[in-house]
Amino acid sequence: MNKHDVHIYTDGSSRGNPGPGGYGIVMEWVGKPYRKEFSEGFKKTTNNRMELMAVTEALKKLKKSNTLVKVFSDSKYVVDAVEKGWVFGWEKKSFKDKKNPDLWIDFLKEYRKQKVSFQWIKGHNNHPQNERCDFLAVEASKKNNLKIDKGFEQTQP
Repeated sequence: MNKHDVHIYTDGSSRGNPGPGGYGIVMEWVGKPYRKEFSEGFKKTTNNRMELMAVTEALKKLKKSNTLVKVFSDSKYVVDAVEKGWVFGWEKKSFKDKKNPDLWIDFLKEYRKQKVSFQWIKGHNNHPQNERCDFLAVEASKKNNLKIDKGFEQTQP
């Protein structure tokens, strides 16, 4: 088992799909009492976009490259796309007929700066960090002055 420098827990949510949404992030530095939380809400988005954006935004917070990172997510969409290598095939085909190409391109840029592995965890299963991320994501989606998910809004008719 590799020793990880950072554990990242993420969750995304949307109230309605599409609808108002948000993401939540909990970052913990392994072996140190250091923990940070982040969240953001958007006017109109989808659950999958928030799940993916959460991971990307967390990776952007890392100050050093080549950090050993373990990402815990309850999103099969994100975890399987990376761990099963699908996203790399999509990339070779310029994400033709795939949803969320803007976010996948952004994700891959950050992913390649670090040493990232993923672990899927069952959502709403009393996992403390996942429950916290879910809470942060839902609360973020209820804020006033929600941001615009430009990548989503630009693809809508």
